[in-house]
Amino acid sequence: MKFGVVVFPGSNCDEDLVYVVKNIMGQQVEKLWHKDTDLKGCDFIFLPGGFSYGDYLRSGAIARFSPIMDKVIKHAEGGGYLMGICNGFQILTESHLLPGALLRNNQMKFVCKNVFIKPEHNDSLITSGLDLKKGYKIPIAHGEGRYFADETTLKSLQDNGQILFRYCDENGKVSDESNPNGSLLNIAGICNKGKNVFGMMPHPERSADPILGNTDGRALFESILSLVKA
Repeated sequence: MKFGVVVFPGSNCDEDLVYVVKNIMGQQVEKLWHKDTDLKGCDFIFLPGGFSYGDYLRSGAIARFSPIMDKVIKHAEGGGYLMGICNGFQILTESHLLPGALLRNNQMKFVCKNVFIKPEHNDSLITSGLDLKKGYKIPIAHGEGRYFADETTLKSLQDNGQILFRYCDENGKVSDESNPNGSLLNIAGICNKGKNVFGMMPHPERSADPILGNTDGRALFESILSLVKA
């Protein structure tokens, strides 16, 4: 398994992902510049967090038109694995690879702190090995992380098991008080119907190294590797 991390102008979590995949998880990883026109044989693509193109217009709206995105979209449409984290999630919705949109936080402020998220099921690559009763402590850092979709889309997400994570408290209880940005249904992460494209606002790559005092995020990477072997 070869992993690729796309780098856009303004990405600032690309090195975090490269470090975790290579040094913590021991996997082969390639950095993919936004002007590249091939994926260099990568099997699993990450779109990292940051402020692609300075977040002008809507977050992720310009990055969606980067040259490499044609190949990324074809990769996903062909069943290839693709995961967007924070700004990467925003790019996925702008590319219509995931439904809904990420809007300004309800408090209209940038929020940077640790939160807890609860996996909804084990029926996806990134949640396959997670404890469904546990609240995983994962940091967030975003100004536009409020997940929004119309009622029909929300029902479809629920019916098809496309909701991956919901914001919760440290005991795994989902509540309004544990929602850091006003996301509908406390949604912190979703996938597509084919369950090969994943998006989430929290940053698991920032909670995967013991030196940081929190390794809850590593469980997501371990879930990926438990089902996808080199």
